[in-house]
Amino acid sequence: MPTRSVVVGSAVGLHARPAAIISEAAAELGSEVLIGLPDGDPVDASSSLMIMTLGAGNGATVEVSGDVEADVDKIAALVEQDLDAD
Repeated sequence: MPTRSVVVGSAVGLHARPAAIISEAAAELGSEVLIGLPDGDPVDASSSLMIMTLGAGNGATVEVSGDVEADVDKIAALVEQDLDAD
């Protein structure tokens, strides 16, 4: 299963707006993608509520995994961006 460790780029972490953007992108994919903290259980990336429960702040390392490498890369790239920037 492809896995990427990435650093959360959003200024205030994976709160409502970044979680919604990530979950919307994940829901459009043809495969399941998971996001989790290295020591915790991963959650479904297509659920903004589940992403927010991670409590991942700016600079936190999270793991993005799934069955399709391109899908993992897409979601990992979103996590790394500052999705709060205008």
